[in-house]
Amino acid sequence: MKRDPLVQLPFPFAPPASRPGARFVMGIDGGATKTTAAVLDLESRVLHLAQRGPSNEDAVGAKRAVQALLEAADAAIEQAGITPDELAAAVLAVAGIDTGAIAENLRKARNESWIVVNDVVGAWATATGARHGIGAISGTGSNVLGVGTDGSVWRVGGWGHLLGDEGSGYWLGIESIKAALRDREASGPETALTAAAPEFFGLPSVEALAAFVYAKPLSKHEIAAFATQTELLAGRGDAVARELYERGARELSLQIAAVVRRTGLQGVFPVGLIGGSFRAGAVFVEPLTAAVHEFAPQAHVFVVQMPPVAGTLLLAARAAGRADALETEELSRLIDTALDRAP
Repeated sequence: MKRDPLVQLPFPFAPPASRPGARFVMGIDGGATKTTAAVLDLESRVLHLAQRGPSNEDAVGAKRAVQALLEAADAAIEQAGITPDELAAAVLAVAGIDTGAIAENLRKARNESWIVVNDVVGAWATATGARHGIGAISGTGSNVLGVGTDGSVWRVGGWGHLLGDEGSGYWLGIESIKAALRDREASGPETALTAAAPEFFGLPSVEALAAFVYAKPLSKHEIAAFATQTELLAGRGDAVARELYERGARELSLQIAAVVRRTGLQGVFPVGLIGGSFRAGAVFVEPLTAAVHEFAPQAHVFVVQMPPVAGTLLLAARAAGRADALETEELSRLIDTALDRAP
């Protein structure tokens, strides 16, 4: 079966021709909880940052998603004291299954030729500095993207909570509720999740929670939020909660393995982990690292500390022909400074 990549980079992997005069670039990270826009002056090295509401189309719909993206962009552009026409390039990385719909709605709302990519492209750029390697997201959902040394691109995951999201916050949340139900009916091992689940959702029992899940119904974000309790109980040694993280690590490693195979990555290369699920720390990161090292023993697996908007700025600088003007270490400092200034 012939398989084409599910995601393309917005421009060739090799940097476009240099444009020394390009000065202002904008990057936007649009997620399920917030939208972060940043405008960077490549000459003065000043970064202007603004945050607005969620812009994941799956969560809030296309109209509200585009509104949040434009509000965040306008606020960052205004802080920079420029007009949209002065942007040499802008890259928007948006969570959700159909980023094409967001791009189409943006074009209807505005005339700017901004580049819209899936959020996993921004995550990859943040994790690797827009170089070869892999970015793996585990937040509310999960998604993995890698680029080989020859520029080959492969994405795995990103199908949403009904068809995928293995190893994500949603997956951990729903599997935790299932584990609590199995404990309640005595078909599975005992776990503190059985008491934690109804308490978290303000219900009298885990069987009441089962009815609530169907009757309300609970959104994927509400279910993903319960993973914070799984994390807490895993840290306290609950065997079932810990095993869920181990299973989640195996599921996510299968996605990473497919990316490694399809891109031909070998030897030493980065596998950057991005998303709230990795705040669980060693209980998740260690089994995932061990699983990745089974098929890529020299891979450098690490939790990315920079926010995802960094990747969109790196991509915007590359699109503007200024790829050599921005290093990840400096960008990290600029973003930290901007976040400290933010109200």
